[in-house]
Amino acid sequence: MTKKGYWVAMVDIADQEGYKEYIALNKAAFDKYGAKFVVRAGKSEIMEGPAANRLAVIEFADFDTAMACYSSPEYQKALEVRKKYSKAHFAVVEGV
Repeated sequence: MTKKGYWVAMVDIADQEGYKEYIALNKAAFDKYGAKFVVRAGKSEIMEGPAANRLAVIEFADFDTAMACYSSPEYQKALEVRKKYSKAHFAVVEGV
């Protein structure tokens, strides 16, 4: 059985309006690589560590697919936009 791959992100968004451009752009990569949101914003409270006003956990078929999505031209284009409007702590991890 293949283990799932996940993106885990804590994002502190400085410009909510500008960030909408990132959300529109990341859809191409997420559709292409079969991304499924497990956590997307919603109620949260940071208990330790740096501030973040948006949390996300995104599931992929496996670790390699999660890595391929991050490295894809589609996501790299979205990432450049995200960096203009936010700061993130981001990891790609393999599930259990």
